[in-house]
Amino acid sequence: MEKEQNENLKKNAPDDKENINVDQQNDLHGSEKQNLKTEKLKEKTPEEKNLELEDKLARTFAEMENQRRRFEKEKEEAFEYGGFTFAREALNLIDNLERSKQTLENDETLKESEALKKTLEHFDIIYKDLISIFEKNNIKPIESLNKKLDPNYHQAMMEIDDNSKEPGTIVQEIQKGFTIKERLLRPSLVGVSKKNENKDKKDKENKDISENK
Repeated sequence: MEKEQNENLKKNAPDDKENINVDQQNDLHGSEKQNLKTEKLKEKTPEEKNLELEDKLARTFAEMENQRRRFEKEKEEAFEYGGFTFAREALNLIDNLERSKQTLENDETLKESEALKKTLEHFDIIYKDLISIFEKNNIKPIESLNKKLDPNYHQAMMEIDDNSKEPGTIVQEIQKGFTIKERLLRPSLVGVSKKNENKDKKDKENKDISENK
């Protein structure tokens, strides 16, 4: 009798494994529902998607415009300064012309001769023609004499005693400089003035002596 009661109790007792499986399934279903809710919350509205798309398009167009401007600038610079090297080399013509002129002027056997006078006149005509051609192509000489030294356009090669000028004033042009469309082609090589301190000291001493007399 007791054995039959025990067997009935076992049959009627709940299955723990089945209960555990049911609880796990419920937990899984709950997690899936929570994930679905989260995904719905994360999903963007059509308005937000449109704004995001408009922002991407605006950025793309801005980048394209920047690239276009860079290309136009590079093309313009290539067109304007494409002959930069050629122009700088062409300046040798002027340099050689001036050196030849100075050589002839310093030749003692030619001084005061009619041949020298006519030759120098031709040199001047050629020089002016070259400068005119350069200027038509936006290649212009840099004005230097009696100007203040500007490191952007001038390169000082020497200092010359000259108390009549402000220190740093260009008093000698060794080699003429040029620009091409406001861009430096080559700097002017110049000599600049400086004060003669010894002369100033002597002048002061002489002044003091004159005042004491």
